[in-house]
Amino acid sequence: MPKKKETVKTLRITLVKSGIGYSVKHKATIRALGLRHLNQSVEQVDGPVLRGMLRKINHLVKVEEQEVK
Repeated sequence: MPKKKETVKTLRITLVKSGIGYSVKHKATIRALGLRHLNQSVEQVDGPVLRGMLRKINHLVKVEEQEVK
């Protein structure tokens, strides 16, 4: 029986607000996601670790769900 092709769920994360004035932990989370500049977007594979990081800085980023086959 052939295996079903799984779709990998990815998230497009965009930094919409600066980390200036926020704690060092928030800034470190922004950098760990690969974000350096305002309005910069990165795509990351969805997972519980990523969701935890996004929950920590949800007021600074915009998240869009995408599916890649």
